[in-house]
Amino acid sequence: MHHILSNHRADLSTIATWAMFSRGLAPEFSEAVQRQVASLQGPAVEDDEAIRDLTDLPWCSIDNDDSRDLDQLSAIEPLHQKRIRVYVAIAYVDALVKKGTPIDAHAHQNTTSVYTSALTFPMLPEHLCTDWTSLNQDQDRIAMVVEMAFSEDGVLLESAIYRALVRNKAQLAYDAVSAWIENLGELPEAARRVKGMDKQLRLQDELAQKLRVLRRAQGALEFETFQPKALFDGDKITDIQQQDQNRARQLIEEFMIATNGCTARFLAEHGCASLRRVVRSPERWLRIVDVAKEHGSYLPLEPDGQALESFLAKQHQKDPLRFPDLSLVIVKLMGSGEYAVERPGHSPIGHFGLAVRDYLHSTAPNRRYPDLITQRLIKSVLTGTKRPYSVHELTELASHCTAQEDAAQKIERQVRKSEAALLLHSRIGQRFSGVVTGISDQGTWVRIFEPPAEGRLTGVLPPLKVGQTLQVKLVSTSVERGFIDFVCLR
Repeated sequence: MHHILSNHRADLSTIATWAMFSRGLAPEFSEAVQRQVASLQGPAVEDDEAIRDLTDLPWCSIDNDDSRDLDQLSAIEPLHQKRIRVYVAIAYVDALVKKGTPIDAHAHQNTTSVYTSALTFPMLPEHLCTDWTSLNQDQDRIAMVVEMAFSEDGVLLESAIYRALVRNKAQLAYDAVSAWIENLGELPEAARRVKGMDKQLRLQDELAQKLRVLRRAQGALEFETFQPKALFDGDKITDIQQQDQNRARQLIEEFMIATNGCTARFLAEHGCASLRRVVRSPERWLRIVDVAKEHGSYLPLEPDGQALESFLAKQHQKDPLRFPDLSLVIVKLMGSGEYAVERPGHSPIGHFGLAVRDYLHSTAPNRRYPDLITQRLIKSVLTGTKRPYSVHELTELASHCTAQEDAAQKIERQVRKSEAALLLHSRIGQRFSGVVTGISDQGTWVRIFEPPAEGRLTGVLPPLKVGQTLQVKLVSTSVERGFIDFVCLR
C-alpha cells in the first residue's frame, strides 16, 4: 500500500472485500444472479383483488442521507376521541425474489447487507434493492402494510396486515428531519413540497415519543453506543464523526419496534412458527451488578430490566462523557441478540433490551434475510397457501442468520478500525485526550475523543481503571490490520 495517501476509498474497498471473503460472506454476485436480474421486467405487478390502493396516503420515508434501499414508509392519521392510526409500508421483496432462486441463494448466504464507508455489499442486487424493490419517491410499489391504531397515550389498540399499492411522497433523511423537529433547522425541501407533511411529521414524532416513554417504563434499556462514520472528500478520508441518536432515528425505531411486535403476534395468532430476534435475560447479570456497584449503585440479584434502566439513566445524566463506554460494557455483558424459532403456543423468550416479548425482524427485507423469511410466512397466511418453511428449516436458518450477522458486524468493525488508522496515519507523534475503555489479558484499550477512534496502549503503563481519562501520544498505525497504538503520557 505504498500509495496510501492517494486513494483511501480503493484501499478500504480492498480491505473490506478481503474481510468479506475471510468471514465467509460473498462480496460479489454470481453470473446466475446477474442472469436472473436481467430476466426480470420491472417492479412487482400483481393482479389480486386483495391488494388495496393506498397511493393517496401522505407516505414518507426517513433513512440515512445516502440510503437508496428504502425498506419502509410511514403515514399517520388522527381518528376521533384523540386516537391515532399509523400505517407502516414494508417493501414487498418476495414478489420478485422467490425462495430457492439464485438471488435468494446469495441473500441466504450473506443474510444481510454489509455497509462500510468505502463500499456497500448489498444483500440483493443493486438494481433491485435501490429501484424495483425499493419504496422510491413518486413511484407506485406493492408493499406489505401494517396498520395500527393507538390510544391517546400510545397504547396499541388493534392492528391489521395486508398488501397494498403505495407511493412515497417524500424521501427524507434522519438528521434534517430531526433538526426541524427540534426547531434547529428548516423543514426539508422534499417535505415542503407535500401539503400537510409538516403536520404528518409532528404527529409521528409525538406518538413515537409516547411509545418510547411506555417502553422505558417497562424497562427498555437506553444505550448510546459508539458508532463512528467516515467522511470522504472525493476518494480521501477527511474526518470521522460519531453518529448521534436523534429524534428522527427514535421515531423510526419506535415505529419499527411496534410493527415488529404486530407481525410477530400476527404469525403466532395464525399458528405459524416464526423467526424471532431474542436477547435472553442476561446470563452475566451478577457481573452487571458488580459494574453498577463500582458506580455506587445497587441492583437486585435477579435480572431486572427496570432497575438496570434507571441505573443507566442516572449514569447518563451524571457522566455523559463516559456513558458510551459504560453502555458498551453492559451490552457486552448482556450478550448479543440471536435468532430463535418461536413456536405457536410456547411462551415467547422476548427481547430483554427492548422490553418487548414479541419481537421479530420484518421491516427491512431489502437488507436483512430474516425479514424476507418473515415476509414469506406472512404472505402464506394472507393468501392461505402452504407454509414456505418447516420448523426444522427455520431452526437451521436461525443459527445461520445469527452467525452471518455476527460476521457482518465484525467486518464493519474491522473496516472502521482501518478507516481510523488511515485518518490518523499522518498524525503520528501527536497528543490526544482519551478515556480507558477496556483492560484485559489482551491489552489496554483507549478511545480518543477527536477524532473518535479506539486504539491500544503500549509500553509501560501506570495503574489504570476503565473510565479513567488520560493524555496519550500516537506512536504507530497499520491500515491493513486496523491497528492504532498509543503510549501513555504521564
